[in-house]
Amino acid sequence: MKQTGIRLYRYAALFKRPILIALVLLTAAVCAELAGPLVARQMIDRHILGVEYPWYEAAAGGKDTVVYDGKTYKRQDRWEEGETKGREARVLQVGRSYYFVDGPLRFDGQRSVQGNELTVVGDGGQAVYPVRELTTPQLYAFYEPEFGRLVVLAACYFGLIALSALLAYGEKYLLQTSANRIIQTIRKDVFAQVGRLPVQYFDNLPAGKVVSRITNDTESIRELYVNVLANFFSGIVYMAAILGALFFLDARLALIALPLVPILYVWIVVYRRFASKYNHAIRSRLSDINGMINESIQGMPIIRAFRRQKETLEEFEQLNEQHFTYQNKLLSLNAITSHNLVGVVRNVIFLTVIWMFGGSWLGTLVTVGVLYAFVDYMNRMFQPIVGIVNQLSNLETALVSAERVFELLDEKGTEVAEGKLERYKGNVAFENVSFAYKPGEDVLKNITFHARSGETVALVGHTGSGKSSILNLLFRFYEVREGRILIDGRDIRDIPQQLLRQHMGIVLQDP
Repeated sequence: MKQTGIRLYRYAALFKRPILIALVLLTAAVCAELAGPLVARQMIDRHILGVEYPWYEAAAGGKDTVVYDGKTYKRQDRWEEGETKGREARVLQVGRSYYFVDGPLRFDGQRSVQGNELTVVGDGGQAVYPVRELTTPQLYAFYEPEFGRLVVLAACYFGLIALSALLAYGEKYLLQTSANRIIQTIRKDVFAQVGRLPVQYFDNLPAGKVVSRITNDTESIRELYVNVLANFFSGIVYMAAILGALFFLDARLALIALPLVPILYVWIVVYRRFASKYNHAIRSRLSDINGMINESIQGMPIIRAFRRQKETLEEFEQLNEQHFTYQNKLLSLNAITSHNLVGVVRNVIFLTVIWMFGGSWLGTLVTVGVLYAFVDYMNRMFQPIVGIVNQLSNLETALVSAERVFELLDEKGTEVAEGKLERYKGNVAFENVSFAYKPGEDVLKNITFHARSGETVALVGHTGSGKSSILNLLFRFYEVREGRILIDGRDIRDIPQQLLRQHMGIVLQDP
């Protein structure tokens, strides 16, 4: 498999420029998409929940100031250096209502309102404050300075989404175009290799199997470049970026998500161990089915003449049943290790967060905006995990298909010779020639004869006596086992096959 991966990389390297551009666009799209939750956190913590920050009386109105009950207030984080702060006040949410507290809070904790009194119970004990409930116009006044900033952040949020979609489109276009060109190159190489293969290679490999490797197997490789690699790379970028963002938000929350990395690695290793053998069997049976269909269609007159329809159908059903069995085994493996397992792991992570957030050590230190961003990031993290898991089957199928294609490409063929051969006189001699299609089963044995230039020679014999084999050897469709064949005194094995056949002709007996 390692050598297969290296050779797939070499084909991809032929189009490395558009692929690299596509991967850069993919990385940029991921970063743009993952910046969204950070913007949302800013909107929630600073501009929506930020109304609970301390407010101070200001001497005069101005930018970011709010008038309430005849007094002017300005939020703590809006004061500039050198400005003098007045008396502190607070705006607090209790349930669905907001209350104004004319003074600072000694500590924060669980809040409750009874009448016009606010009770706060926390680590510092219990404190009671006089409060006034804010009306809708009054609450609107405290939020009004944030409206412009919220609009800007919302525009940034949707702009990031649009940018991510645009970059993803460019990445997909470049990657698919490159993948199609890679497959075009592989198919061209495979077809050229078929033309170089010796004739005896096709004695053991039916035409249907060769067609299956050129079409079906190369199509599986295309899926590798278009979907599998894109999902794996984007998944890795997503997970790395999300883990970085989680550590930026809160290191303790990030540590909860960190075990997903080794879990995913073990997941892939275990899956590949079981799926590889199933995919090998599936591709092999599919190739056998294609080969049998091709042979059956071509030989249908013979099948009918010898009344072999029933036996042929039984043979096909046996191959089809084997293919069906292995497909079901792979389907069962995918069902166990895909969405079901992802759902279990995701629920365990969220259950852990809920339990920890319910505890005092985390619940009091993590803001709502951080928790929102964490949940958003975790949901986003499981998307690439699901994508990677769903592509594991395609990955194995593509690697098995690539292995079969490269096996065909590695078959020893005949190099196409350039140039021309001077026309020979045509003196042909067979000297003690022996030949067998299968080892130990000689078709020709110690054949010796001479055919001089200008003579007409007829080979007569019963079916299977070796008449066609003599011509196959003369054209070097096959190589002799013993002896030699001479043309004008020259051993034909010393002449390149293409040059040897330049001055030969053959008329087939079939119409």
